[in-house]
Amino acid sequence: TPAGWAVAGVALACLMLLAWPLIGDATLAWVGMAGFAGFALVVAALVRLALAGLARLPSRGVGVGVGLRLLAQRPWLAGLQARALAVGGMALRTVALLRGDLLDAWRGQLPADAPNRFIINIQPEQRQAVATALAAQGITAELAPMVRARLTARNGQPVSATDFPDDERARRLVEREFNLSWRDTLPAGNQVTAGRWFAGPGEEASVEEGLAKTLGIALGDRLEFTVAGLRKTLTVSSLRKLDWDSMRVNFFVLAPSGVLEDAPASFITSFHLPPSSTSDPLAALVAEFPNLTVIDIAALLNQIQSVLGQIVGVVQLVFLFTLAAGLVVLYAALLAVLDARRREIALLRALGARRAQLRQAVLVELATLGALAGLLAALGAAVVGQVLAQRVFGTTAEFSLLTPLLSSALAAFAVAGVGWVSLRRLLDTPPREVLT
Repeated sequence: TPAGWAVAGVALACLMLLAWPLIGDATLAWVGMAGFAGFALVVAALVRLALAGLARLPSRGVGVGVGLRLLAQRPWLAGLQARALAVGGMALRTVALLRGDLLDAWRGQLPADAPNRFIINIQPEQRQAVATALAAQGITAELAPMVRARLTARNGQPVSATDFPDDERARRLVEREFNLSWRDTLPAGNQVTAGRWFAGPGEEASVEEGLAKTLGIALGDRLEFTVAGLRKTLTVSSLRKLDWDSMRVNFFVLAPSGVLEDAPASFITSFHLPPSSTSDPLAALVAEFPNLTVIDIAALLNQIQSVLGQIVGVVQLVFLFTLAAGLVVLYAALLAVLDARRREIALLRALGARRAQLRQAVLVELATLGALAGLLAALGAAVVGQVLAQRVFGTTAEFSLLTPLLSSALAAFAVAGVGWVSLRRLLDTPPREVLT
């Protein structure tokens, strides 16, 4: 009805006003609200189709047939209840999937021997001594040169943050210094996606494709960098795709040998340190060279995962309240049509239906509604989880047929329990009191 659509619109607008300040991004908030609204419409359409099909199925008992027909008589009410339950269930299941499967899959992407330690601020005169000390500990590490430089011009035109008024990431990149390096061979985990790798010495540059896309850099562009008062102009000869998940040392911009060596540089390295080590083999190295900074990536990842787990737990609690709100909507909707249901049950009893048959009809109606909502919630969460897995975590989410079946069974049990609380007393009402 128009009134119902108006109420839904007002509710969605209120939800948007609440979500916008919390998310902090209007576009992301609108996308999220549109996603939930779209899912609710899909649920309503699928529930209507499912009820129409169930009502035509031959039933083996009076109670089952009556329950399915009672449910199909009010498709708008069943759609409302299913939407409330499915949206809450989908949100809860998505967070559970994020907390468990996706984080585990993300952690599992890292190779067992992925670098878990970084050492930075290695000065040129310390390079050989640090390499020797690491080799003495059985650590194989490549020390890569690193030059801090600021991008000041592209094709002769000055580059500034004001050139990117609508891209916050681009502004941050332009305002800070880049890490440049030089080498003659393509690094492991790098893939040239456009142009060619360095054919020999020359003032060329290979740029990471994500950075190039953000800053609008193309093959053949002349990039001017300022390094401690020195100006270096490099021509983009290739774009590279990097494997950031490898935990190796990666650089946005690489140049061939003979271009950046006269600029102030330090060295950086990464390597894998087995967790079974009883003592810190780097303690003596840091004691000898106090300027070195050792970064424990494993500890940082564990801390990040712990914080993410706590955040997801809080969000899961919020969505648990959302699911509880769906059950409240179910209870309120049942109470709204309580008089009509009382007359229906009284009429059925007057026509000879037994109490046991009516109890079965009510439970079948409620359980079917819950099963549909639980099934759609699980399927919706599977779709959202797959999108998150591919777009955010760079992996794939496993789908098990047991999950939607279990979700459907649990929802059927919960809805039948809540609905029975509000409807069971109708079976005790004598038909004479209702029909006269």
